[in-house]
Amino acid sequence: MIVFPAIDLKNGKCVRLLQGKKEAETIYFENPVAVAQMWESKGAQYLHLVDLDGAFDGEPKNLNVVKEIVETLNIPVELGGGIRNLEIAKNYIDIGVARIIIGTQAVKDFDFIEKLLSLYDEKVCVSIDAKNGIVCTEGWVESSNMEALELASKLESLGLTTLVYTDISKDGMMTGPNFEMLGVLNDHLKMNIIASGGVSSVADMKRLEAMGLYGAITGKALYEGTIDLQKLLKEELKSC
Repeated sequence: MIVFPAIDLKNGKCVRLLQGKKEAETIYFENPVAVAQMWESKGAQYLHLVDLDGAFDGEPKNLNVVKEIVETLNIPVELGGGIRNLEIAKNYIDIGVARIIIGTQAVKDFDFIEKLLSLYDEKVCVSIDAKNGIVCTEGWVESSNMEALELASKLESLGLTTLVYTDISKDGMMTGPNFEMLGVLNDHLKMNIIASGGVSSVADMKRLEAMGLYGAITGKALYEGTIDLQKLLKEELKSC
């Protein structure tokens, strides 16, 4: 299982939001590039970036920081937040982002996803962000009428190969992910499933690995010190 350290970008800084709320922000580091280098030095195989400004405003706001991170690291970087048209997607691919993550537009525009898949194939990932099993959009502030499994199944039929699932109610709460929903998705789909939201302990990581998940994203647990990334990767997970 791949462990993805998360760096959430807001106003050029490394932050975390509680349950995706703008007003519930904690700034952890002023320099996200240094943080990215730190996670790579501790053994990270892949980095997860989120442009929170992009997620809320619908356009890239931290492109220069993302570019610097990509150019500095030797490991691949995936990125989500505000990728809502082909031009933005191309910009990120062109600067070397290994995988782009689509959220809101995956719900609103299946034609967009089909075009992206035809252009970039496995470099495209979709993030399903849900609360009570219902998909949310626009930086988690709007609720759709679509269930997570229904959306995931439609996306798989279009050829999507990688999916991030975030339970919004768990995000930043340090209470563990939604194992039940992750299990449903993993059992019903052939796609690679990446767990996100609430992954806060070594026990959580081991349980996700035992479920056969492709990956797990963790942010706050790393910044608060409840997970030691280097120790986790070297000693505590079987497949890392």
